[in-house]
Amino acid sequence: MNENPSYSTTSAQPSDLAKRIRNFLIVIAAIILGVAIYLGIRMDATSTSLPQLAEESVPLEVALSNGKPTLIEFYANWCTSCQAMAPELHEIKQEYAEKLNFVMLNVDNSKWLPELLKYRVDGIPHFVYLNQKVETLAQTIGEIPRNILEANLNALIAENPIPYTQSMGQVSAFNSPLTTDKPSAVDPRSHGSQVQ
Repeated sequence: MNENPSYSTTSAQPSDLAKRIRNFLIVIAAIILGVAIYLGIRMDATSTSLPQLAEESVPLEVALSNGKPTLIEFYANWCTSCQAMAPELHEIKQEYAEKLNFVMLNVDNSKWLPELLKYRVDGIPHFVYLNQKVETLAQTIGEIPRNILEANLNALIAENPIPYTQSMGQVSAFNSPLTTDKPSAVDPRSHGSQVQ
């Protein structure tokens, strides 16, 4: 009664092989999906937003009266340069929080117009370094590499001259209340875009 045992085994193999391949692909897809979900959750939990940084910053009134040196950052939520610096700035703030005030002022909030005028903010991020006596020691504009920012902060804490005051990294255009002129196409604050 065993007509062709090799034929029945052979006919079952493609079916088993197809099931194994299908199961293997399901397992691979599940692993990829699991890794993607894990990384997505982790990135969301570790990413730092500008509103979150601003909420955690020292209020300007406190910084101007507590006798500690202060770093003021003028920023905007739409500023790509500000967003790029946010994760490192968050880490730096955690490291230096006991020695310095970190103040964040949103240029889109008209409440800060007097400060925008006082410090002549015309590009962001714009950093102002104040000593313990609330005297302006230096200002920098644009994305600042972490090592340069830390060197400036260490000098500020030690009451030494700020070493990197001419820094002008990547900035976001900002229509300052100081002038009605539009930035020119060669203005470094334009990110290389043409302004009409």
